[in-house]
Amino acid sequence: MRALLNQELKRLWHSPWQLALVTYIPLVSILCLWWLFSAGLPRQLPVAVVDQDNSQLTRTLTRNLTANSVIKPIAFSQLPDAEAAMKKAEVYAVVVFPHKFKKSLLTSGSPTVDIRYNSQFLLVGKLLSSQLQLSLGAGLMEVAGLKQLLIGVNSASVAVNLSPVTSQTTALFNRNNNYVGFLVPPVLIALLQLLAMMTFVNTLNDSLIKTKETYLLPDNFWSQVASKVLLYTPMMVLHGCFILVWLYGYLGLPIAGSMSLLVIALLMMLLALWTLVILVFLLMREPARSVSFCTALFAPAFAFMGVTFPVNDMPLVAQWWRLIMPSSHYIDSHISVISYGAQAQQVLQQFLSYWYFLIVIALAWGLHRVLSRKQRLAQSEGGSHLSHASSSTKSDHSSKKPEVSL
Repeated sequence: MRALLNQELKRLWHSPWQLALVTYIPLVSILCLWWLFSAGLPRQLPVAVVDQDNSQLTRTLTRNLTANSVIKPIAFSQLPDAEAAMKKAEVYAVVVFPHKFKKSLLTSGSPTVDIRYNSQFLLVGKLLSSQLQLSLGAGLMEVAGLKQLLIGVNSASVAVNLSPVTSQTTALFNRNNNYVGFLVPPVLIALLQLLAMMTFVNTLNDSLIKTKETYLLPDNFWSQVASKVLLYTPMMVLHGCFILVWLYGYLGLPIAGSMSLLVIALLMMLLALWTLVILVFLLMREPARSVSFCTALFAPAFAFMGVTFPVNDMPLVAQWWRLIMPSSHYIDSHISVISYGAQAQQVLQQFLSYWYFLIVIALAWGLHRVLSRKQRLAQSEGGSHLSHASSSTKSDHSSKKPEVSL
């Protein structure tokens, strides 16, 4: 095993791309992704405003939208132009004030403010939807109060009539609605999983024996796999620890539980990831196809974590795909430790969800045995054909009689 580890270290040292994957690429990627979300909340998101009424009321409502730090109103004279801008992602939402909006509102009418947003941008769309309603609701509340006073309602009763029941929504584990603590950890974990997959599939591809027609597996395949696991697992766990220390140590994001439990959860995630990569590698047995298939499998990992979209609302196929993602199992432990302060016993119980990957490694073991048997059979047949050809050549030479020319 020591000789195999030394061999893997030499391969790593002489492979610039592999060396970059385990050294500076993860660090640079982690810091760049954190920097993208470092503002905490989106600011000045462009919103198209189509004012078909052009009254004092609609101009006041537009100023209310401008006062909201999340919204950046952009005036459009025609609705088709605003819709075209939203399709091009130049604006993320459209607000339409209809014709005679103020008159209808003051004469007991029920005018409709048309709000449209691009739901393809999940978080941006939800944020704009809530902020637009909040800003417009605050402006319309003043008009509704004036209308109550005009019909003779006592000023003390106006607030009760306008809003008899008030509600307050407070996020238990994200009081400031900060996207750093909400989005950055799962995004970085998905990135770590992708980089770890790329590292491991590359080193497995290095163990293939290339022939003229195909690639062959080495005889000591599982010994080489064990050496690769021993070498690359601590490296990837170290990068995961850097993520945790950066977020919950340096940045000081709130954490209710123990960070050591998260390190153990990271280790479990990586071991489960190795089993999947080994199975895909044995199925493909070709470097380009192995990398392509693994990338397609793990690239959308963040969407299946259930952070931005509820797991129970996912289609059944998506829920099955989620079970294949080791990061989805990790994020359950991550949330329970960070938000709920889960203890070791609870985290260990969550590790039972990894039992699927015992089936994966069993399939990989069985597939390797079948492939090894076929490979030995092909080699033996090739050797027998070669010996038969050489013997026939000898017999041909022996059957020839010497010719004497006179």
